[in-house]
Amino acid sequence: MHPSPSPLLLLAAITGLAPNLSGAETKLSPDDTLVYVGTYTGPKSQGIYAFRLKSVAGEPALEPLGLAAEATQPAFLELDSKRRRLFAVNESGTFEGQPTGSISSFSVDATTGKLTRLSERASGGAGPCHLLLDRTGRNILVANYSAGTVAVLPVLDDGRLGEATSIMRHSGRSVNPQRQTEPHAHAVTLDPAERFLFVCDLGIDKVMIYRFDAQRHTLTPHEPAFVTLPPGAGPRHMAFRPDGKFAYVLSELASTVTVFAYDAAAGRLTRVESLTTLPAGFTGKTSTAEIAVHSSGKYLYASNRGHDSLAIFTIDSTRGTLRSLGTQSTGGRTPRHFGLDPTGTIVALGNQNSDTIVLARLDPQTGRLTPSPHVAAAPSPVCLVFLPPAGDIDRR
Repeated sequence: MHPSPSPLLLLAAITGLAPNLSGAETKLSPDDTLVYVGTYTGPKSQGIYAFRLKSVAGEPALEPLGLAAEATQPAFLELDSKRRRLFAVNESGTFEGQPTGSISSFSVDATTGKLTRLSERASGGAGPCHLLLDRTGRNILVANYSAGTVAVLPVLDDGRLGEATSIMRHSGRSVNPQRQTEPHAHAVTLDPAERFLFVCDLGIDKVMIYRFDAQRHTLTPHEPAFVTLPPGAGPRHMAFRPDGKFAYVLSELASTVTVFAYDAAAGRLTRVESLTTLPAGFTGKTSTAEIAVHSSGKYLYASNRGHDSLAIFTIDSTRGTLRSLGTQSTGGRTPRHFGLDPTGTIVALGNQNSDTIVLARLDPQTGRLTPSPHVAAAPSPVCLVFLPPAGDIDRR
């Protein structure tokens, strides 16, 4: 479509809601939807920030609620909507004097949106960058990028985390001399039945496959143990179609989406096709970041950092193959992550190097986005998650 920002996004970039990160307390309604934003901490940021989703003149907007909790490099977040808990990686190299990062758990205050820390545990390796809560709510699975490991941490009844019960270490390398001299586990993805865990490892161009036992909190290498991507692809994140028949792997270094047919009984992926996330003729420096399949199973979205766009695809209902609808600008620089609200009608785009969050209305009939003229200020946003009202059914 268009590599440059649309007029609406340009308007959004200069007429956004006034930032208020000091966060004077706001009393929340039970019907409020919240958005939590993980950041890279430093001079601009102190941790996790909260916003309330609202409507302004019929357009979606975010009302800043301020700092929800101080945290160190909370670069990826996960929610337990039923129990009103939030989990965050602490993307660091050491914790309590050991060469590992950590995972934190928090409870959510229903009246203010503030977070109260419940626990913090070692993540099973340095540089945790991605985590996932299983359907039982009793297991956190985490990918440790720097260590090239994947781990399981039990979640106790009160929301505290237990010590890691299973740690798997990857081995190998690939062809990129800057990024692939060792393993880099980048994302953890469970299949819809939650029998198998898939781990995108950017450093070795493989998606590793493990059998997952939720009751025992363990991982076991599967056979086949992995599926390979082309040398130098750099698999980063992965998403399943809701029916579990197809999976989609986003490769950071190659800027591609690879389609796999999935045999749920065997835990086996079979490659179908691979498509670029970029428009024809683009030659600038760019890399992909996040991928998501719409809850309808009809559309797939992937973010491009550098090109600063969201690639949009339709998904063939029978074959699982993709057809490009082009790209739309994210209205800012370096869209590391984006989040879809539980209704599947709003997308929140986090522009890490612009310190902004751009909202867009998603048309479920066409898959296309219409940006809101309201932009929220957020320091170095790198992950966005929606917490629906407490009375809503958890859509995980």
